[in-house]
Amino acid sequence: MPTAPVPDLIPAIPEIWVGASALALLLYGVFRGNKHTREVAWLSVLVMAVAAVLMFAVQDGRQVTFSGAFVTDDFAVFAKSLILLGSAVALIISQGYIRNEKMERFEFPILILLATLGMMMMVSANDLLALYMGVELQSLALYVLAAFKRDSLRSTESGLKYFVLGALSSGILLYGLSLIYGFSGTTNFETLAALYSGPAAESPSIGLIIGLVFLIAGLAFKVSAVPFHMWTPDVYEGTATPVTAFLALAPKVAAMALFARVMVAPFIGLLDDWQDVIIVISMASMVFGAFAAIRQTNIKRLMAYSSIGHMGFALVGLAAGTEKGLQGVLIYLSIYLVMNIGAFAAILTMRVKGTMVESIDDLAGLSRTSPMMALGIAIFMFSLAGIPPLAGFFGKFYVFIAAVEADLMVLAIVGVLASVVGAFYYVRIVKIMYFDEPAEPFERPIGREMSAILTGSGILTLLFFIYPAPLVGWAQTAAAALVP
Repeated sequence: MPTAPVPDLIPAIPEIWVGASALALLLYGVFRGNKHTREVAWLSVLVMAVAAVLMFAVQDGRQVTFSGAFVTDDFAVFAKSLILLGSAVALIISQGYIRNEKMERFEFPILILLATLGMMMMVSANDLLALYMGVELQSLALYVLAAFKRDSLRSTESGLKYFVLGALSSGILLYGLSLIYGFSGTTNFETLAALYSGPAAESPSIGLIIGLVFLIAGLAFKVSAVPFHMWTPDVYEGTATPVTAFLALAPKVAAMALFARVMVAPFIGLLDDWQDVIIVISMASMVFGAFAAIRQTNIKRLMAYSSIGHMGFALVGLAAGTEKGLQGVLIYLSIYLVMNIGAFAAILTMRVKGTMVESIDDLAGLSRTSPMMALGIAIFMFSLAGIPPLAGFFGKFYVFIAAVEADLMVLAIVGVLASVVGAFYYVRIVKIMYFDEPAEPFERPIGREMSAILTGSGILTLLFFIYPAPLVGWAQTAAAALVP
């Protein structure tokens, strides 16, 4: 019998390294026990750092392997860089919480590592089956993380909600993939692009269009876009705060990058068929995220609605369906990641008398009890609101410019109006910190790692306008690699 050719493993070396390291650290944790959770966590951060180095070392233009199911290109490298950064930082800022809440179990960093592997596979998917495998590997790890605080009823409830709704969305996604395969006869992105793009493009059947709609619905759940957002506020509030931080960082970037790849790489020729769907969920997410957060008093729920709105803004760039639009999406995701790293690092420092606090009212008078912390939170809130010259303004600027150039004026106008409404609840937090009577002061000091992350993300957010060229140029190169 003829033997199957051995695939070229070089493009997938970073993923292979992360997967093998996760298994090795699992064995290490089993033999060393939970007392060495901190060691496993820092080793996991080291694994991610090495994966990033390997990724840049093996990058050599567009490379396809595993019978066309796996691709690495400039777009994948950009997205994976953000994923590795978000996962590593989420793991670092979680250490104090895990220790204080007596949640030290070595499985925690390993689950984050496995979720990161799934996310890396997602953005390198070049086949519908590879896409699904990446999504499920990420999702299964996240379900466990959501319920990781086993002695908390809220955490268990949020994990169960996330699992049930996540399983439903995976079924919707898989049904869409099966329809696309059934009506096109292939699962490979390049073959699909050849079928539906160019002068010899086929006219898509109604079955394929329905499959695309199901595919978009499944992916919209992963980015918590309206109307598939229902899990987000409850899961964000109920899970342990480090898990909330992780959910708001790397998985959002990975899901949006996958959204962009699967819509553009195989189906850019069908832009007229899927563009309107993206426009509708983008508008709905921006508007709902802006208005639903106004009445929130729990800062984690507020950040949940904030993330819904921000994914709506990112979808504006995708709706444009152009290279400029994808560039805007990548810039937006980069800035979103940095802003949320700072915001959640600040939330994780909100401890009074050894207890985590989550109410916005607990920030009252923070400028008088912890002026530097109040300044940092104010920077992140103003940036999330999109107030110039902070980084958040430029994220929205690039996606709105792409929408205007693609003649999506109504979408851009709705986005600007939603930004104005959303600014209310961000500025309200600043008002509470600077003008209300002081509440109980937070515990100090906050630790060297947390201080470094808060300072670094604050400086990047505040001073991004001085030299944005490296990020803008890198995003342009990455976007050009995806658009045919």
